[in-house]
Amino acid sequence: MRTHITRRSVVGASLAVAGTGVLAACSSSGGEGSGGHGGHGQSGKSGQETEAADGFVEPGGKEVADAEAARRGGPERKVRLTAAAARLDLGGGLTVPSWAYGDRLPGKEVRATAGDTLALTLANHLPEPTSLHWHGLALRNDMDGVPGLTQRPVKAGAEFTYRFALAHPGTYWFHPHSGVQQDRGLYAPLIVEDPKEPLKYDREWVVVLDDWVDGVEGSTPDAVLAELSKGMRGGGGGGHEGHGGGMTRASLTAPDPEGPSRMMMGARSELLGGDAGDVAYPHYLINGRVPGDPSVFRAKPGDRVRLRIVNAGGDTAFRVALGGHEMTVTHTDGFPVRHAKTDALLLGMGERYDVLITAGDGVFPLTAVAEGKNATALALLRTGGGAAPAASVRPKELSGKLLTADRLRADASVALPRRTPDRTIGIELTGGMAKYDWGFDGKPYSPGPRHEVRSGERVRLVFRNPTGMWHPLHLHGHTFALANAAGGPRKDTAIVLPNGTLTVDFDADNPGLWMIHCHNVYHAEAGMMTVLGYRK
Repeated sequence: MRTHITRRSVVGASLAVAGTGVLAACSSSGGEGSGGHGGHGQSGKSGQETEAADGFVEPGGKEVADAEAARRGGPERKVRLTAAAARLDLGGGLTVPSWAYGDRLPGKEVRATAGDTLALTLANHLPEPTSLHWHGLALRNDMDGVPGLTQRPVKAGAEFTYRFALAHPGTYWFHPHSGVQQDRGLYAPLIVEDPKEPLKYDREWVVVLDDWVDGVEGSTPDAVLAELSKGMRGGGGGGHEGHGGGMTRASLTAPDPEGPSRMMMGARSELLGGDAGDVAYPHYLINGRVPGDPSVFRAKPGDRVRLRIVNAGGDTAFRVALGGHEMTVTHTDGFPVRHAKTDALLLGMGERYDVLITAGDGVFPLTAVAEGKNATALALLRTGGGAAPAASVRPKELSGKLLTADRLRADASVALPRRTPDRTIGIELTGGMAKYDWGFDGKPYSPGPRHEVRSGERVRLVFRNPTGMWHPLHLHGHTFALANAAGGPRKDTAIVLPNGTLTVDFDADNPGLWMIHCHNVYHAEAGMMTVLGYRK
């Protein structure tokens, strides 16, 4: 189902649209190369070549340049980044071959100040083309890093400089938008500091969550995608009827892959509305470490600590709690919210939360449950002596108060003003596990069709999810407001549950061609992506 409804159709409609079933969680191209890897880059065209004749704003067009000039980028922050094969130490004697930014996991964080101009040169030492997407940033369209839509893929052996103004402070991250490369070690935090920071805290702890398969017993994300793409035997069709036409995952039979099977069987979560995920990862990590040999953050008793939490996983929602501590949520997806206290948080892939805690005296587990997958990731907060908790520790806060984004409200400084939408775009999520044919509106991704908008419009997106799986949905180049209540939080990624609807509003103030996609990397690569295009 694809609808383009004009303002006349929605005049008089209430702004407080119910988000039933929602857990709010998804210049020129310059680079050398043609022919991307996987579904994102198959066209091998620059954004200009993809778009030029059809009346939409070009990624390198005047409208994009004008929007960038209005951001008035300041001092240049230069960074050089190399993507290359590496052996990564995950702790506990476990090292794996993978691809990474440098020789560390996550990659070294990039830190700048709002108002700066970031000039980051990516050197591609990988054996295939790659790209960089700046997750959550409202940046110029030709720097968004989507091969075949906004730039040419960066060829093996080539370099590309991403240069753009950093308009908004917040917690962001970057990763490839090329095939399933994100599910290797190719990700890192991007912290944009606020020059007028209103929060008071003594220390800062950047926490990156991940699910890990690459290099374990010969597994790679590409092999996982190949296994999933074969679908499930015995599904009896069920192409658009959730997972296997209503049958449970456990009742289906996985194909026989060449290596160890990584297909998830029977994982269930009430929080996620049923099926928890597609991939049985052998490891779950915090800041690149396994639970048996965790990363340790050191502070003093009484310190006020800001945690910036990022879910960089490919297929896993994490429920996060810090033993012995209450968290105060201050931001979601980089934007401030009215402060709210909680024991635990649920993050879908691509989501970020900032929280404040007052550190106790001792050693405390930061536990991230791989929701529905019977596994955890672990890091430690150490402020004093004492033995570290066991890797299997489950602090009581995990079963305490759980705050989801739909219960948050935007801080007044960033709340989207009330306004009747000028345009409503309906998108239906389709596909299932039987054929692994995930898509929007029953179609796999193609860069050609666009959901059109015009600059200055208030746009409402309505995602209906009749599938049997939850999906974290991500909009590039903008933040939206959850529309289930007035003053909903500003986000760029939000979860829609099975048989639920996610309704979000945003202002069309950043011209170009922008991806909307599921941030389950395997669903996206199977085809659950589409394009939002600004008309000239």
